[in-house]
Amino acid sequence: MHAYTGPGGRVRTPAGTPWVATFSIVAADPAAGIWGIGVQSKFIAVGAVVPWAEAGTGAIATQAWANVSYGPDGLALLRQGLSAEEVVARLVEADPERDHRQLGVVDAQGRAAAYTGKACFEWAGHRVGEGYACQGNILAGPAVVDEMARAYEAARDRGLPMEERLIEALRAAQAAGGDRRGQQSAALLVVKPRGGYGGYNDRWLDLRVDDHPQPIEELDRLMRLHRLYFGTPDPSRQVRLEGPVVGEIQQLLLATGYYRGPLTGRLDEATLSALRTFQLNENFEERVVGPEVMDGDVLDYLRSLAQRQTGAGGAGPARSR
Repeated sequence: MHAYTGPGGRVRTPAGTPWVATFSIVAADPAAGIWGIGVQSKFIAVGAVVPWAEAGTGAIATQAWANVSYGPDGLALLRQGLSAEEVVARLVEADPERDHRQLGVVDAQGRAAAYTGKACFEWAGHRVGEGYACQGNILAGPAVVDEMARAYEAARDRGLPMEERLIEALRAAQAAGGDRRGQQSAALLVVKPRGGYGGYNDRWLDLRVDDHPQPIEELDRLMRLHRLYFGTPDPSRQVRLEGPVVGEIQQLLLATGYYRGPLTGRLDEATLSALRTFQLNENFEERVVGPEVMDGDVLDYLRSLAQRQTGAGGAGPARSR
């Protein structure tokens, strides 16, 4: 891993141009065919500015006084076969405002490179490791990118999915002080061939938290919801609908307005019908296992839904259907 620290000169940006103070990580797992970016900032809707990625091509983060043309232009250069280091050099060489830019790039082969302009607000710098680059500006200190890199490597070594590696990296950066102005938004972009909805594009994950007091934790919640809706069910998490669990499910379906019958504890047609309606209304078609078996993650979601709707424990209002 190598590092660079920008001097962080106190400069003024052009009037009306906000500075995208942030920390981010670009990463690649070419063997798995996955590229990703995680980013957090004290800046609204950072996901609309910083992250750019294309499966089989690479990933780019552009920040500080961000030049958003680095995204599409950098991906075009990567498609031509330039390495991450060559792309960084080409982009900043052609930019008269390069001293105000910060950039991280990882290419199709997993080679990474980064750049921190000498006029970026302190603390500003980057760390480049095997298959990733971490960068940030207006940070609490160098420990922010150091911890981001350490956490990413640890998560990768544990075999976590790319999206979890990126979340772990962002969490560690924040715990080390993060953006010294605070938190506001975060984003997660993960691409893989035919990874998008229906297999029609490469966007496996494109999640954004535009304005939130704890954007990284909210991003993690959205990531886990995405996994619930689009992930593959775990057979070890299947729950047989028998015994006490049937009575619990009746109570949960009653609390959420899906069931209006008596609490018999029996798996009758009324209970099965209510359960089917719940699963379809909540978009869990891909997790329907069978008539007498339920996906454990869906059951956990039903428990959480009932808790949110009933508050102190009383049955909430019936849902209109």
